[in-house]
Amino acid sequence: MNSIKYKPTYILIAINVAVYVYTSIAGGNALTTSDNMIYMWGQVNYSVFQGAYYQLFTSMFVHATIAHLVGNMLFLFIFGLRAEEMFSLPEYLGIYLLGGLAGDILTLVFGPYFISVGASGAIFALFGATVIYSRRSIRQSIVGALVYAFFLFFISAGAGVNILAHLGGLAFGLLAGYWIAKNRKPSETQATKHSYSTTMPF
Repeated sequence: MNSIKYKPTYILIAINVAVYVYTSIAGGNALTTSDNMIYMWGQVNYSVFQGAYYQLFTSMFVHATIAHLVGNMLFLFIFGLRAEEMFSLPEYLGIYLLGGLAGDILTLVFGPYFISVGASGAIFALFGATVIYSRRSIRQSIVGALVYAFFLFFISAGAGVNILAHLGGLAFGLLAGYWIAKNRKPSETQATKHSYSTTMPF
């Protein structure tokens, strides 16, 4: 949706960077986030079960290291700008925040003592929504989009990576993108139909 006046991607990147600056200064190290900051603002499942529900939200904006931040912000820049072309501002923010929350809840349910930080679940939600929307909106098969989405999911796995957050965000994004494309009027997708069919790599 090119009508978005203030690009939410840039705003979200700025918020994530600002939070990292705060946590690094408060923790006394510019390269890593201290354990105290992570226990306070990250998702510590034991703490959430004890009533610190706010961590399910704040953890989306906390990053463990500067490398962690830079990597996530690069992918947010790529997939976020793509999502801005397809979704309205409420849709965009809903996918990002609810997708991140879905990943955090999945982590909470299946990892009772897991500690998690980062925006990757929310970013995977944007990614999933864009790849499925780009196919469904022009009534093409979604099989290629699903293969592409889960391929990126599997190659993102590794030591120290919270794959539950990735999976929860991706699953939410795929469902949200499919639902939006299915329910949007044809006239709302016609203007961008050509760009979707020529730029997506599947």
